[in-house]
Amino acid sequence: MKIEKSKLLYPGIVASMLIWGLSWPSGKILTAYASPLHIALSRFGCTFLSSLVLLSILKIPLKINQKGVLYLIVASLLMTLYSLFFFTGIQHGMPGAGGVLVTTMTPIFTYIVSIILAKRKPTQTETIGLLLGIIASSFLLNIWTNYDEILQSGNIYFLLSCITWTFLSRITARSQQYGSPMAFSLWMYLVCSLFLSGFANFPELFKLYQQADHRFWVNLIFNAVINTGMATTFYFFATSKLGAARTSSFIYIVPFAAAFFSWLIIDEKLVWNTIVGGTLGIVAVWVLNRKEKN
Repeated sequence: MKIEKSKLLYPGIVASMLIWGLSWPSGKILTAYASPLHIALSRFGCTFLSSLVLLSILKIPLKINQKGVLYLIVASLLMTLYSLFFFTGIQHGMPGAGGVLVTTMTPIFTYIVSIILAKRKPTQTETIGLLLGIIASSFLLNIWTNYDEILQSGNIYFLLSCITWTFLSRITARSQQYGSPMAFSLWMYLVCSLFLSGFANFPELFKLYQQADHRFWVNLIFNAVINTGMATTFYFFATSKLGAARTSSFIYIVPFAAAFFSWLIIDEKLVWNTIVGGTLGIVAVWVLNRKEKN
């Protein structure tokens, strides 16, 4: 049975979104140990190695078409920038508002870009779904009182993360044209590591590995193997099957998951507007994935 025809595709995306939600408090913990560059490099290195083992066990061909090399380089650059923006934003900005900004605005940006590139008007269902997404974002951001805080300090990096991910999704949606989407992701993680290696301070990085405690390693392995290696790779696989716009709509699940796990793990306050916005975001997922009536 092909995975795209099985009943595992949509549950797999939902599980990936829950893991992404958990990655926000986990990433916050990691930023206390090292710079965003070294955290990102460590994560990509671990992700590449774990993904290589997984693909070898599954006997998935690692080769990609030569025509896909340019797309691979561009995707790797965008993924590298996204990771740097992500960790820098968590370290210096407002993780709550910033996390919500990325995960709620990305699907809207992606759908808008998709519609513009297709040179068409949104359908009635898409319009309703996007409006629900905008309303959900307003509640989650508490925009009527905190609008001036969203772009303050390091939170501008969260907005840059959102824009970067939008274009990254468009590229990974084409990955199946050049080989296995999972193989494409594997080599992307390697190229990301190479990009960051040129700027890394390796003596400082090795010192980190020697002195780090179990809390660091648990969160690094979670972010590298489970979050990036499994959840993100599955997301990229899903974009190649469902398209960037439809798959990105599931990102509306992440803000609520991130708020819940942040409350559970690092004791962040769970406020009423997060609950309302998260619920509306999940409804938006359902609306955007409904089939149009003939």
